[in-house]
Amino acid sequence: MAISKKIEELTQLLQPVVESCDFQLWGVEFFQQGRHSVLRVFIDTDREAGVGIDDCSSISHQISGVMDVEDPIAGEYTLEVSSPGWDRGLFHPEQYAAYVGEEMNIRLTAPLQGRRRFKGAMQRCTEATVTLLVDGIEFDIPFVSIDKANIVPTF
Repeated sequence: MAISKKIEELTQLLQPVVESCDFQLWGVEFFQQGRHSVLRVFIDTDREAGVGIDDCSSISHQISGVMDVEDPIAGEYTLEVSSPGWDRGLFHPEQYAAYVGEEMNIRLTAPLQGRRRFKGAMQRCTEATVTLLVDGIEFDIPFVSIDKANIVPTF
């Protein structure tokens, strides 16, 4: 099974678990490393206190129970539950709108105008694209071409 299909399957399985604990499933990463894999689950909340280590531990316990029953990953894997952090990854197009004006790093699955990596300020986003201003030039990047996107934190 392709990794993107596996991530979709895992997202559908885990979203109700995370939401039942009053958190949002921010994103899922899955890496196959031979016989041992890593399942990384990012959770977020609207609470002012944010996501704490006890929250991650509690949700990890809930996810483990579901994973044991459903058994969607063959072989051994490591489960990691975390907040998205300051350099939060963006996993879904609807997550981008809240970060217009922020600086981002984007890596593409295939080159766009000879580049696979972009770092710049997000100008706007539509249902299909995100526009970054990189060195004074605007690039319209289709969401389907994005392999990984992260906010660049400012302190």
